Amino acid sequence: MFKDRHPAFLAALWMTGALFSFMAMAVSGRELTAEYTTFQILFFRSVIGVVLIGALVIKTGTQQLRTSRPGAHLVRNIAHFGGQYGWFYGLAWISLAEVIAIEFTTPVWTALLAWLLLGERLTLPRMLAVALGIAGLLLILRPGLGVLHPASLAVLAGAFGYALSYIQTKSLTRTDTPLCILFYMTLMQLPFGMVPSLLDWKSPTLEALPWILVVGVTAMSAHYCMARAFKLADATVVVPMDFMRLPLIALVGYLFYQELIDWYVLAGAALMFSGNLINIRAEQRKAPILKEIRAPQSPE
Repeated sequence: MFKDRHPAFLAALWMTGALFSFMAMAVSGRELTAEYTTFQILFFRSVIGVVLIGALVIKTGTQQLRTSRPGAHLVRNIAHFGGQYGWFYGLAWISLAEVIAIEFTTPVWTALLAWLLLGERLTLPRMLAVALGIAGLLLILRPGLGVLHPASLAVLAGAFGYALSYIQTKSLTRTDTPLCILFYMTLMQLPFGMVPSLLDWKSPTLEALPWILVVGVTAMSAHYCMARAFKLADATVVVPMDFMRLPLIALVGYLFYQELIDWYVLAGAALMFSGNLINIRAEQRKAPILKEIRAPQSPE
């Protein structure tokens, strides 16, 4: 039915799936934090992830799981696990909108880490994106105007962990397949969550089982939908839709948890979005120039 549609329209459909997946994961995470520790939630997520990825491996074959870089996978998954821990921990203590808004600083830390670790140039648009991202963060946290909740700092540390995992992912994609990266992510992070969970274990109840399933499934579906959207359309189409997570999750928080809408949070996220959009447009203008330079010249 949709095969003859414009790629941007199809990308929008995939991003709609990603948005609902992220929102469902946030709500289910909030529900589970009332009864279970963050480590247990991450353990449940990994168990479901192992089952889902294992089924894909059985279907496609194990040959693409070969890797010569187990150390890089370990570093990536420690950073990614830290990012997830900060994100889910924040869901228990601060508003859903603030969690999502602070998470949007991830591109800022990614740009800085790419400059420090990969030697990528910190161009003027990238520096502007970093500056606007930090300004947006300060507007959201407003340090000095009250007691800063530790959960906000945990989410901020989690955003840094996500950035480091993205840098490692970029490096790993040069040698390993996406399924290989996902397989080792679920396999390695399973004991990360299991060991501390056993110290304060609480068996899941039948009432909690649907929320556990939603956390595990949407964690996979959100990133799968985003990957499909990026394959179909430019970042200037996909990224603005990703930032729709903030007003949507603020509405969910208001309707289901009576959370007040913080206009400082929305304004800070708008600054971050502006910086990201400026940087993306600059990268897109640069791409055709580089393509033309690298193209073989025809003889006169």
